[in-house]
Amino acid sequence: MPKRKGQVLYNAPILEQSFVLKTIASLREIAGHARFSLANDELVDAILQQAGKLAGEVFGPLCRSGDIEGARWEDGNVVLPNGFRDAYNLYREGGWASLHADPDTGGQGLPFALSCAVQEQLTSANMAFALCMMLSQGAIHALSHHASEELQRRFLSRLVSGEWTGTMNLTEPQAGSDVGALRTQATPDVDGRYRISGEKIFITWGDHDVAENIVHLVLARLPGAPVGTKGISLFLVPKFLVNDDGTLGNRNGVSCRSLERKLGIHASPTCTMQFGDESICFGWLVGEENQGMAAMFTMMNHARINVGLQGVAIAERAYQRSVKYAYERQQHGRLIATFPDVRRMLMTMRANTQAARALVYYTASQVDLAAAAAEPVDRRQFQCRADLLTPVAKSWATDLGVETTSLGIQVLGGLGYIEDSGAAQDFRDARIAPIYEGTNGIQAIDLVARKLGIDDGRHWRELFAEIENSLTRASLIPTLESMASALRSGLEAVSRSTLWLTSSASNLPDQRLAAASAYLRIFGNLVGGWLLLIEAEATLGDLYSQEYDRAFLDAKVATAKFFAEQIVAPQSAISSGLLLAGSGDYQLSGDQMLSR
Repeated sequence: MPKRKGQVLYNAPILEQSFVLKTIASLREIAGHARFSLANDELVDAILQQAGKLAGEVFGPLCRSGDIEGARWEDGNVVLPNGFRDAYNLYREGGWASLHADPDTGGQGLPFALSCAVQEQLTSANMAFALCMMLSQGAIHALSHHASEELQRRFLSRLVSGEWTGTMNLTEPQAGSDVGALRTQATPDVDGRYRISGEKIFITWGDHDVAENIVHLVLARLPGAPVGTKGISLFLVPKFLVNDDGTLGNRNGVSCRSLERKLGIHASPTCTMQFGDESICFGWLVGEENQGMAAMFTMMNHARINVGLQGVAIAERAYQRSVKYAYERQQHGRLIATFPDVRRMLMTMRANTQAARALVYYTASQVDLAAAAAEPVDRRQFQCRADLLTPVAKSWATDLGVETTSLGIQVLGGLGYIEDSGAAQDFRDARIAPIYEGTNGIQAIDLVARKLGIDDGRHWRELFAEIENSLTRASLIPTLESMASALRSGLEAVSRSTLWLTSSASNLPDQRLAAASAYLRIFGNLVGGWLLLIEAEATLGDLYSQEYDRAFLDAKVATAKFFAEQIVAPQSAISSGLLLAGSGDYQLSGDQMLSR
């Protein structure tokens, strides 16, 4: 099929990524710690360049064909689209799976923020494929923190090398967000093993043919365990059993029984997994009994940042497609990129993508700084900042991803609605991100009901104080003055809403939770706008003028100004509406809601 306008081959935004890593993710500061000392500028640039080539030349060309072919379930096995196995081998051979892993397990020990930049590239190029890498990274993270030395010895290095891949298994037909309702059982066997029995659904990359083994992390209940989440334990369940010498043994009693037919990410196998149905399924306890949720949340919080990154990645892909088309397509004797409404859409896409990238990279950097901190008080400070921002990064960035891909269709017009353009696939793929790894509504509730209250609100107060200091400094700089003014109105709106949510609204739980999603949105807008202001301020000095050309730096200022004035400033109206949240949500009875 000849290439149609609107189709685009992904080009990694390396200049943009490197700038954000330096100005927002504090990568040079992070590299000053012994733990991450290898992450010098030269190595970082080389990694971004080489990962960009892998994404653009290997992953990218498989995106459309993978969407059309999809993962297939044949004779009880999952078969991936043509080319995926070879592409995965190139990923594995390049050592990309080991970037952030501990050197003691064969990893490279590089910062999480840098690995996020690489993961963004892979996800932009092929979101369905990159899910495999994302889940394996999460499994490595969980096992590194919670598994016994014996389990780490047997499984971790093979995950780090990319020889094996990892999954998480939580959801069951009756237990979605209500994880405490799960029924999968784990019965003690001999030699520290357990027999696992039950069914899990919606398991991403639960089975495939690109790696020789799959390490499933499975939530299950021990006999006599307490009800609810307090009675859940975590188990490692391999697809193939592993012998003492590290070689693969017999097939374990876990299998994929079917694949879901989905709106998007067609090349990503979404599996119904059966444990212990036709043969015995063995598993090994990870961490302590009945502490499975704590161990799994180690993986999930890591994954939530990476899912937020998916919003950034798919928005970047949509923007590249849209801006290229807008500067090729002519109507009425002029490029459509010069039409005011098209320009508005393009600037919104650009600004949202850059703000979301800044927030996700910043959140990842707080994880790095916590890991590198020598003093416990500093470690907690950075980790609590990461904890505060993780639900925002996941929810806000993925919402922006969906909105940006929708705008991408609009820019292309009728062609955007045609599958051949690729814009429709961007939108279909993006739509899952606000749903999995905890729906965005649940993320908003987590922010309002839990994260704002950490240490009696000290961490959001400190964040807002930092933002205020930045605005005070920027207000004295003519280039940034109007931007600072717009952001100050946003800060006042978010501060007012935060005080309401943490004080008077505490006696109105339904109203408080009804306001959560709108609150998270204005919170994300504020923090994203603040980070873009920091980027804009960085362009004005001499520090980066030798590394980046003036056109790039001027564009950073213009984009930050657009975001502050056109996206953040109007949110005071949303803040006022928060006070009425929930007042009309329950005025209709169930019968009235169902009636027509």
